[in-house]
Amino acid sequence: MYKLNRLINEGFLLNEDEAVYNARCSNKIKQHNRTYKLIDLFSGAGGMSLGFSRQFGHPFQSIWANDFNKFCVNTYNQNFGSHCVHGDIVDILESNAVTIPKADVVIGGPPCQGFSLLNKNRDRDDDPRKKLWKPYLDVVKRSEAVIFVMENVPQLLGTLEHAEIIEQATSLGFKVWQDKLLAADYGVPQTRTRAFIIGCKFVEPSILFPPRKTHLKDVETPQKLELSFDKDEYLPHPQKWQTVKDAIGDLPEPEGIQIRNVAPPLNLHFGRSPTELSKKRYRAIPEQGMNRFDLQRRAPELTPNCWIKKKTGGTDLFGRLWWDRPAVTIRTEFFKPEKGRYLHPEQHRPITHREAARFQSFPDSFKFTGSKIEIAKQIGNAVPPLLAARVADIVKILLDGNYNKWMSSQNGQEAELCRT
Repeated sequence: MYKLNRLINEGFLLNEDEAVYNARCSNKIKQHNRTYKLIDLFSGAGGMSLGFSRQFGHPFQSIWANDFNKFCVNTYNQNFGSHCVHGDIVDILESNAVTIPKADVVIGGPPCQGFSLLNKNRDRDDDPRKKLWKPYLDVVKRSEAVIFVMENVPQLLGTLEHAEIIEQATSLGFKVWQDKLLAADYGVPQTRTRAFIIGCKFVEPSILFPPRKTHLKDVETPQKLELSFDKDEYLPHPQKWQTVKDAIGDLPEPEGIQIRNVAPPLNLHFGRSPTELSKKRYRAIPEQGMNRFDLQRRAPELTPNCWIKKKTGGTDLFGRLWWDRPAVTIRTEFFKPEKGRYLHPEQHRPITHREAARFQSFPDSFKFTGSKIEIAKQIGNAVPPLLAARVADIVKILLDGNYNKWMSSQNGQEAELCRT
């Protein structure tokens, strides 16, 4: 590893990382003359695919995808083509009628400890549906992908299941690394943390992963940031975290309570029909950052008994967002204030579908399909595309072949060094 380490110390990879990020942000990668084939499993609406796509400045092309939810499949196909297959991945892989295409990269977030709703043998310990990372890695193997990116809940890391994933991936020839990424550190106006596991067949992914941060929480930008592969480091010239105001400050008050037949962004910018009691509760906590404890203090007569009895925890419940901070984690029921900090900073209402989509960094042009409930699920379950795009920066650098060139340099001496 001597030669490779020397190149790292010289800052070659750091400069390459910065160049790729800057090129993507200026849309220059769209003219890249090489395209990498991508498979997306448990794809949902396609947030992760979107971050890897040309729309976000990357040379990746989705060629095959799968999800169990037919509404997600329809949304995916509306945005990426007609190649997302609906169905249970275990059944699909057992079918002789399905051929997994060859790809460079496999991405996706297999539910851990989950199983298909159609599974009739859910009590069997050996049922592959209970560990859906197994069919995920099966697709990685069949597609002959050289890199995979697996996304999941932060609690996965350090578990027995995590260890099993690493063991299986290693047996397939992958070098594996993992970390927890905070979406706000990469330009997403949301404090959402997710775990990412990345595997690469030809080099240790830890030399570039986790990706250096592009945005700072603090108001004052440090004068100088030391450049290294420490997970707490930043790209040069980091920007401030994106805020609620940055994301939705330009939107007017919502109209109606249904999906609207108008151009985006207003098509998904609709409200609800709260009860009079709910309206009183909204008005009782008018200031940014207030929550259920403020409601109990200011209007105990309006506070549900269950909240009065629960004196600890849940500080985000029935909370208002702050204009000058990122949103909290957007989940599938963001339209219900009792589920989290989902009240508008000023207006007496929960956030709209459009506002939630923007907090997830979806562009207004992205086409969501299905009912209000189904679209909310697609938004809340998605990997923020802007976060995925930063991960894709790293994958692109790995795939561009620089490492293979380095390790085959000097008449093959580098390859020998890398084996020592």
